[in-house]
Amino acid sequence: MSWAYAVAVVHGLAVGLLLTGALLALRWPRLVLLHAPVAAAILAVHLAGAPCPLTEWELALRERAGGEVYTGGFLGHFVFAPLGLDVGSPAVQAGIYTVALLPNAVGYGLLAVRAARRTRVTP
Repeated sequence: MSWAYAVAVVHGLAVGLLLTGALLALRWPRLVLLHAPVAAAILAVHLAGAPCPLTEWELALRERAGGEVYTGGFLGHFVFAPLGLDVGSPAVQAGIYTVALLPNAVGYGLLAVRAARRTRVTP
């Protein structure tokens, strides 16, 4: 079961990176090299409507260990269910996309402005 927990921790870190990576890149610009592919992969999985590979891996490890296998996905189980929210409801889905897109739009927008200023100042 400890491997399932390890995958859950990695999954939580991936979600945290998705939410904060663009803003953290304002301080550590090279973080974009990690954040951009992770964010693109997560977006691709969601747009394809495919199950998250990390969730699938965690659930397989839990099942193999004889542990609890949950439904509703990682965020549904660990974030929204404890709050009494249905991860499949349109309002929660809109909230998920807003919380995911807003900091990334701000972070990458500020990075673009910074790069444009640097390009203009440098002869």
